[in-house]
Amino acid sequence: MPLKMTKLLPSFLIYSLVLISSYNHYNVNVVTAESTSSTSTTMHTNNWAVLVCTSRFWFNYRHMANTLSLYRTVKRLGIPDERIILMLADDMACNARNKYPGQVFNNENHRLNLYGDNVEVDYRGYEVTVENFMRVLTGRHENAVPRSKRLLSDEGSHILLYMTGHGGDEFLKFQDSEELQSHDLADAVKQMKEKRRFKELLIMVDTCQAATLFNQLQSPGVLAIGSSMKGENSYSHHLDSDVGVSVVDRFTYYTLAFFERLNMYDNASLISLFSSYNPNLLMSNAYYRTDLYKRKLDERGGVGRAGQDKD
Repeated sequence: MPLKMTKLLPSFLIYSLVLISSYNHYNVNVVTAESTSSTSTTMHTNNWAVLVCTSRFWFNYRHMANTLSLYRTVKRLGIPDERIILMLADDMACNARNKYPGQVFNNENHRLNLYGDNVEVDYRGYEVTVENFMRVLTGRHENAVPRSKRLLSDEGSHILLYMTGHGGDEFLKFQDSEELQSHDLADAVKQMKEKRRFKELLIMVDTCQAATLFNQLQSPGVLAIGSSMKGENSYSHHLDSDVGVSVVDRFTYYTLAFFERLNMYDNASLISLFSSYNPNLLMSNAYYRTDLYKRKLDERGGVGRAGQDKD
């Protein structure tokens, strides 16, 4: 019997990730099996995800691993590729320094290749620009852009926007050559709202001073979660000595660890997620912008019922 799923965006994120209970707590892999259950194929009929890694260069390996981890999570839990926009600024899997060609890991045990079969990258390499990112959100594409590169959402859509890379006070770097400013993000979200491109939007950012990227947001229906406050760095979780670089960031690691501790019939709420972030483990203070989001943050419902590198 199919599970009854809530249609709230933040609840979608929480209740969906609650299903990720098969990986070891100390080996936070987003997925440990490639198969998907029949109960998850029709759950999310109007949920979308835009997942963005903004960093190039080998030493930023963890940013690609962060993004691929979220990609495999939402895909396994019922969001098909045609409703996911995946933007990867570099291809670590094919980097000459990668001793595991064609593979990307988010844990040093190498149990899961995040870059395995069925990874559909929509924007790759130098296609990952601030301009293209803004076009994805606002829908202002040139006619030649295929449907697969478009966010075809509507006024009933629930969208997860996840971004990771290097940032600072009210900006996020793209390709280490240009910046997305907080007012750029706010303007894109405003256009999305005016053009009825979402009902609810959850923005999650893992970078230094992530909270400042939300300062200019004014559109209703938006909930924002950042890995760090103004003046704070965000840190990697651990180094993989075999790969030679850090492979996951702390905020992303502990976000996934929260869901690992639950089983598919547990209750979960945004408040419980927020309170799970331990500043001593993150080495920063997670931030939540909730004033634009009108639903109660303590709503609960089980799935079956409703390092040291900076940024």
